[in-house]
This record gives sequence, C-alpha cells and structure tokens, in this order.
Amino acid sequence: MGELEISVKREIRLGKIQRAILGTVATVGILAVAAVAPNVFQAIKLFGGKDLFDRSRREVINNSRRKLVRFGYLNYDDRGFLTLTEKGREYLNGINFTKQKKNIPRIWDRKWRVIIFDIKEERKNLRDKVRNTLIGIGFTCLQKSVWIYPYDCEDLITLIKADFKIGKDVLYMIVDRLENDQFLVDYFDLTR
Repeated sequence: MGELEISVKREIRLGKIQRAILGTVATVGILAVAAVAPNVFQAIKLFGGKDLFDRSRREVINNSRRKLVRFGYLNYDDRGFLTLTEKGREYLNGINFTKQKKNIPRIWDRKWRVIIFDIKEERKNLRDKVRNTLIGIGFTCLQKSVWIYPYDCEDLITLIKADFKIGKDVLYMIVDRLENDQFLVDYFDLTR
C-alpha cells in the first residue's frame, strides 16, 4: 500500500475518533475530560480501528480533543467539563436534514439503519417530535416505533438523542439482512 493510501486511511480514522468524541459529548451532554478516553475507544472498536491502538491512547484522544476545541466544536465550561458547542451540534446534524440527503452515497452499502424507540404515552409530544424528525431525515416506518433508512445517519441519531434527551429510549441498529426487503429497496430506489 502506498504512502498516500496510508495517509488517507489515517486521516479517515482520526476523523472517526473526533466524531466519536463529539457523539459521546452530545449523548452524555457534559462530560469530564478524563472520562472521554474509555468511552471513545469503545466506540472506535466498532469502527475497526485496530492500528490506532498502536499509538498511545491518551495521545490520540488528547490530539483529537484539542483539535475539536481549537475548531470550536467543543469547549470547556468553568468546571473543566467538555460541552458541545452549537458548531459541534451543526456538524453532527449535517447543518440540516436536506444537506444530509445531499450527502447520500452513490452506492448503497446494502445495510439497513433501523431505529427502535419506546417513549411512554405521558411523553406523547416528544414521541411525535421524534417521529416527525425521522420522517424529515427520510426514514420510513417499518412497524409501530420501528423506522428504517438505508444510509449512515448515526451522527444525526446521536444528535436527536442528545437534543431530545432520549438516549436510553432509542436504539440504533445496523442490519445486514432483512427478510422480504424488496419493497424497501423499491421504496428507496436502491440497486443491489
């Protein structure tokens, strides 16, 4: 593998670390800097970032955190806790849902993104807001409180969880196979 390929892969992985930090801060709300490291590396394992563990964990996290603070995505409050700025929220949100739709990849990765939520009747207004937001992103209802979308939208779902304070009530899944999914392939105008 050439140097350019290695460099690009490293940049992509570091970008994933930064998104994992932002997502962690967005999900939790306010997070102590010392608590960032274990959560981020658990998330990075999901991305398959094995060679990142060759470098010092603290060095990688600190460099990513400093960049996010320098670029204005995160800042420190008066107690020394990291908080997500409005710019960080916009980054995770893709600024708006129509921009997210423009970023749809040309080739579908053949994975379904499934959202399941369980919001109690006492919070019906919140449940309606979540439902309308998912429709705005482009999700379609598969069953009651089960929504499906063919493209990566994890950052948006993280933002929704943080904004609506429903992290424990929403489950994001990536599904490789779905029984009888041809109607969804047709609905989203996908090619296999």
